[in-house]
Amino acid sequence: MSQAPTRTVDFFDILSADLARLRDITQRRFRPLTDDQLNRRPGPGKWSVGQCLDHLNIIGGHYLPIITHKLQQAQQRKSKPAETVKHGFIGRKMTEAMRTPPSQKVMKAPQQYAPSGSRLPRTVVEVFSRQLDELEQLLKQARRVNANAVRIPNPIIPLLWPRLPDVAEMLIEHAKRHVAQAERVLDSKLRV
Repeated sequence: MSQAPTRTVDFFDILSADLARLRDITQRRFRPLTDDQLNRRPGPGKWSVGQCLDHLNIIGGHYLPIITHKLQQAQQRKSKPAETVKHGFIGRKMTEAMRTPPSQKVMKAPQQYAPSGSRLPRTVVEVFSRQLDELEQLLKQARRVNANAVRIPNPIIPLLWPRLPDVAEMLIEHAKRHVAQAERVLDSKLRV
């Protein structure tokens, strides 16, 4: 079944609204945490709030510079925005995987994207906050080019180069997934 095309403006508005919600949660719930609260793990083999954010920082540290470079190239080519967003098959599948509730499908992070430690400094929250701001700026830039023509290499499967709209949506869904995980960690601590 084919989906109706999404206007580019509407697509980026939705992603920007998602980023605003993520920034609000980060400010309200994660920024005030102490080192102990940030690093408390809910159980063996479970990630702490800090580890959830560190994982997102590692992913952002990979993707954001590439997206920046690819958008600069598109601007240099004087690319013009497309009226609608086009999604690729693989890109759509990546995003759908991120939307699948963890209770239905547990995902294991590849080792190179796993959190860097079990005791993380509070700066992990600041880095995550800055990356959300940077992604918002990249979305603003993406509105001014044909984002459908910008391809971003996939770090796990190098032969895949999904479209920028797919990668941006997948990154935000991925962030929503792990921010929700971090919130569950906080909520479980409140009940103890």
